[in-house]
Amino acid sequence: MTDKPSRRPAAAHSRLSALHLAPDSLAFALDCAAQAVGAVRAGSALPAALQTVVGSGKHATARGAVQDIAYRAMRRLALADALMHKLVKKAPPPHVGNVLVCAFTLLTDDEAHAAYAPFTVVDQAVTAIAARRDFAFAKGLVNAVLRGFLRERATLMDDARKNEVVRWNYPQWWIDSVRRGQPGAWERILEAGNVQGPLTLRVNARHAKVDDYLARLRDAHIEAEVVGLHAVRLKTPMPVDRIPGFDEGVVSVQDAGAQLAAQLLDAKDGMRVLDACAAPGGKTGHVLELANVDLIALESDAERSGRIAQNLTRLKLDARIEVGDAGDPAQWFDGVPFDRILADVPCSASGIVRRHPDIRWLRRASDIAALVAEQRRILNALWPLVAKGGELLYVTCSIFPEEGEEQARWFGTAHEDAVRLDAPGQLLPTAARASADAVRGSPDGTNFASPSRGAETFADHDGFFYARFQKR
Repeated sequence: MTDKPSRRPAAAHSRLSALHLAPDSLAFALDCAAQAVGAVRAGSALPAALQTVVGSGKHATARGAVQDIAYRAMRRLALADALMHKLVKKAPPPHVGNVLVCAFTLLTDDEAHAAYAPFTVVDQAVTAIAARRDFAFAKGLVNAVLRGFLRERATLMDDARKNEVVRWNYPQWWIDSVRRGQPGAWERILEAGNVQGPLTLRVNARHAKVDDYLARLRDAHIEAEVVGLHAVRLKTPMPVDRIPGFDEGVVSVQDAGAQLAAQLLDAKDGMRVLDACAAPGGKTGHVLELANVDLIALESDAERSGRIAQNLTRLKLDARIEVGDAGDPAQWFDGVPFDRILADVPCSASGIVRRHPDIRWLRRASDIAALVAEQRRILNALWPLVAKGGELLYVTCSIFPEEGEEQARWFGTAHEDAVRLDAPGQLLPTAARASADAVRGSPDGTNFASPSRGAETFADHDGFFYARFQKR
């Protein structure tokens, strides 16, 4: 879901010559961001690549700038690649090309909103190349290409954007899939994926009411508004260590759409609950905040299961954490059925590209069929574990129908004892935002779309699919 896109192993970085640049310089940030872009091209998720390049305790002064440039590059990679193809006759070494990509990323901003002056970007890109002994020969090329781009910026960008992949900044197969699956909204969906998502908090119902927490934020001169039953969106993002109440477990960072999972699960005190694909534990924590339940948090990755424990410790909550495959209950199931199962299954993560813009470049069209098969394997294994009268909530952070409505219909057909209950279905990050009063007055405190309530009226969430099934 929003906090756990499917991952590929981090790729090995090409060995580069020593770099002698001040860590607080733009040249250093461009070089590091270029390394991260190269790692994504080789199959690494961007967060893992950034951790390798500027990990915890290493080059702390540069981390923010490197991350900003790398994420910008993912959101404009198709345009930057098109510009390089147009302006560079012979492909340069990969690292040189990636420095150019990062520089283009900064130079394609409108000058009035640019993070850096154009001459500074050009100068620092040349400095970054010159600082690498292996690539110093290319500094003249970098200088000429970037200055040439600035002379014809508008024309070059207009010409490049005539190509659909460049216009939308997604692989062609992704564009085609969204257009086919959401013919009335595909353009808005693609646009939404290119805009950075807001910082949304989940207020811990055991510690505070939403209105009381808003008052606390106002006292701290932090602007925010209600966007869900337990959701508060900050007007301006900030590091978690500056968010009032975060360290004490009063709030957690969680997208407003993701917060709907615990509400739809509707677990009651005393129930036995399974969070079947739990890491890093955001939804686990939310379920426990809303009810006193006997909860098993299951995760197949032992390393990631540690994050569940960390999150629950901060929230001062307890669950039994198990490491095992949700599709193979024999590894971990004790034979006692569950009243509720949250099946937040592995998926394409196509609904969370605004937060993870690298996903579009890591996914392949062939991944979707494999993910659909994996989802069915897990659902088939989990359904026998649901107690009679109990419920399973199927969740993906996907906008592709193959992982959403088509999957829900398959499940209903495959399991005759499954009764489909009311749920939002497909949530798209495209509609007009609802007012705080409308959110408070909606049946579930979200004002999201549902089969019984018509089209979406709330936009500031990622893309999700929700389907509920009760066992006869």
